[in-house]
Amino acid sequence: MVFSRALSQVSRNRLSSCRWLFSSPPHQQLHHSNHILTSQKVLGSRVIHSWVSNALSGIGQQIHHQSTAVAEEQVDPFSLVADELSLLTNRLRSMVVAEVPKLASAAEYFFKMGVEGKRFRPTVLLLMATALNVQIPRSAPQVDVDSLSGDLRTRQQCIAEITEMIHVASLLHDDVLDDAETRRGIGSLNFVMGNKLAVLAGDFLLSRACVALASLKHTEVASLLATVVEHLVTGETMQMTTSSDERCSMDYYMQKTYYKTASLISNSCKAIALLAGHTAEVSVLAFDYGKNLGLAFQLIDDVLDFTGTSATLGKGSLSDIRHGIVTAPILYAMEEFPQLRTLVDRGFDDPVNVEIALDYLGRSRGIQKTRELARKHASIASVAIDSLPESSDEEVQRSRRALVELTHRVITRTK
Repeated sequence: MVFSRALSQVSRNRLSSCRWLFSSPPHQQLHHSNHILTSQKVLGSRVIHSWVSNALSGIGQQIHHQSTAVAEEQVDPFSLVADELSLLTNRLRSMVVAEVPKLASAAEYFFKMGVEGKRFRPTVLLLMATALNVQIPRSAPQVDVDSLSGDLRTRQQCIAEITEMIHVASLLHDDVLDDAETRRGIGSLNFVMGNKLAVLAGDFLLSRACVALASLKHTEVASLLATVVEHLVTGETMQMTTSSDERCSMDYYMQKTYYKTASLISNSCKAIALLAGHTAEVSVLAFDYGKNLGLAFQLIDDVLDFTGTSATLGKGSLSDIRHGIVTAPILYAMEEFPQLRTLVDRGFDDPVNVEIALDYLGRSRGIQKTRELARKHASIASVAIDSLPESSDEEVQRSRRALVELTHRVITRTK
């Protein structure tokens, strides 16, 4: 691709002087071309050789420059904040310490070394904090950071910590509701320590998140993240209590997906912007990035539930359909094979029904259309980053490229 662009550019440069020939009337073009062929009959080979040599030289230079530019643009989002993530992880371990040994063991279960997960959400939030590190217009509401607790970056790190605690708490509660046996490649907490302790550990993490949230002394941010917890509960309830029509509705599915997955990352991104004192417009862009990234993430998760393996996912594959949860791939397959509706209404307690549904899915474009929808949301997330206020700061630009890179990784991941 780089070679093609370079060749195209060089060709345009080298042939620009000949455009007059093709802009002339046809009879004049013939006259001029004959004149050129006659006058340069002997020198033609030299001219061609010179043109090709210069063109190839130009291509080489173009490829070098563009390859360098591409290398500069490629960033590893996780490496970019690795040191900060390490500090944040250590702080999280200290934040979830409890007085009662059993509760302490349960609360820190997914914060121990080696099972912390991808730390995807803290990575997004730390990158967003840097991406928004731009001078704020005077007309925008200002935040007196000095009068609040700690400097801005520390407060934004706190949002990342709160978000991760809320996320892990939701996983603990979800595993109880789903009777899950594995999580992140190990036994789920409810499977290892029992449902009661798993629920209490989740509650404990939420209480720690509330304490940290209160320390920020920012009413709007506190309201945002309290709403996230409400959304998590609402989404889970929507999943548990669906009617037949709701279970087969894509709109219902997307709303539930926003509540269960995208609300946390979108409102946390917005909180990062609010803490920095940004305008409502910039805060909405941060929100839109998180919302669409979260939706794309969950859509791919739903695909992987059908195409992945237990080893790669760290949890059982086909877990959703076995629990009677209808996701985007099945909903799209149902559009092509309406008879699937009967199976959905009947439920998937019988393994035979699961196999029939999988057969319909395999013959449909359900997986492909779900991936296409994920790509659409990833693209919207990228546009939100491109719409942020301009900045010439290298760190800001690098973080924005990393946020865009995350949208690509989300839709191409295999686990």
